[in-house]
Amino acid sequence: MLAVVATVNPWREDRLPDRFPTIVQDSLIIALFALVAILFMQEKILATTAVGAVVIGFALQDTLGNLFSGLAIQIEKPFRVGQWVTIGGTDGIVMEVTWRATKMRTKAGNFVIVPNSVIAKETITNYSEPTRLTRIEVLIGASYDTPPNEVKTVIVDALRGEPLLAPEQDAEVLIADFAASSIAYLVRVWTADFAADSRVRDAVRSRVYYAFRRHQITIPYPIQVEYQGETPAPAPPEGLAASLRSVALFASLDDDQRLQLVRGVRPALYAAGEIIVREGDRDTSMFVVLRGEASVSLAGTQGEVARLRAGDFFGEMSLLTGEPRTATVAAFTDCDVIEIGVDAFRGVVVADPSILDRVSAAVESRRASLEHHRTTKATAAGAPEAPHSLLTRVRQFLGLSTQSPS
Repeated sequence: MLAVVATVNPWREDRLPDRFPTIVQDSLIIALFALVAILFMQEKILATTAVGAVVIGFALQDTLGNLFSGLAIQIEKPFRVGQWVTIGGTDGIVMEVTWRATKMRTKAGNFVIVPNSVIAKETITNYSEPTRLTRIEVLIGASYDTPPNEVKTVIVDALRGEPLLAPEQDAEVLIADFAASSIAYLVRVWTADFAADSRVRDAVRSRVYYAFRRHQITIPYPIQVEYQGETPAPAPPEGLAASLRSVALFASLDDDQRLQLVRGVRPALYAAGEIIVREGDRDTSMFVVLRGEASVSLAGTQGEVARLRAGDFFGEMSLLTGEPRTATVAAFTDCDVIEIGVDAFRGVVVADPSILDRVSAAVESRRASLEHHRTTKATAAGAPEAPHSLLTRVRQFLGLSTQSPS
């Protein structure tokens, strides 16, 4: 026994409690004592074994339960010294495992001692296994006025490089709810320091706050507003009319004609990946890109055939002739567009029929470009139809005279 005490003395400065905990030391001493008693006091031991076993069994019921549970913990190792765990609803870092109990220190600095027999019956959550990374979730609200993809990008960029977060895991932002006064975003981040969860949440909220201020994203106050069925005010016609000056199709229109045209248009916002128009659909409108990028693709071809940006337009053939859509256009990024319907366009053309002559060249150029990309489709269409033939069809579709104005 003296050899065991000298070898694994718990008061030695160089002892390693995690590898050789006190409970194992005590178990070795008890085993050696029992062995010596059997070898040198065999008769007395045998005479008192039966009665002693019953008395000891009742007297040490809880103690033995803790002892065997402690041994089981050492064998299975559901946690180790220095790891953060939850036992019986209490979070703490494991400080020591003895033959009777497991000692933990909570985040508040309190010391909690849990009997090993209780641990054997409880569900244990180990935050340090199989990896030390712990996910933390923070709920953040943003105004409905800002598109979700823009909010997500700002949040992810704001959290990049935060020292409290695990650098190997990027933040994840999900829309959690369309709340009463804001869109609720669930921000998921990872940290290797479980004890710093409160400071991590503080860092996330602080960084997002300042990032929102820089990008003019509003965090709404928790208010409740009762709407009386009023629709949002439309964008000023003057602003939309000015945006059409750079559109090649309407370059020949004067300011009054553009202003008349935009009074009948409809602004729309499409998220990245959304289909704006689909090839083969029958519609009678065209679109102008105000902000963002859109991708053009054709059935039977690989990849995109064109990329549209601010000032570009599409869908003009459906507007002018009522033909099915000749291509599929999807938002590549978040896109602000305006949709021009046939009624709005007809109103401008009726006032000045010569507009059709001025837009025919742009329309024919776009049509020829799309036909050129249909390399995988057999066609008997031959050369593009002549401008005067297209104008005739346009006039018929718009209900105008088929005779060119003198």
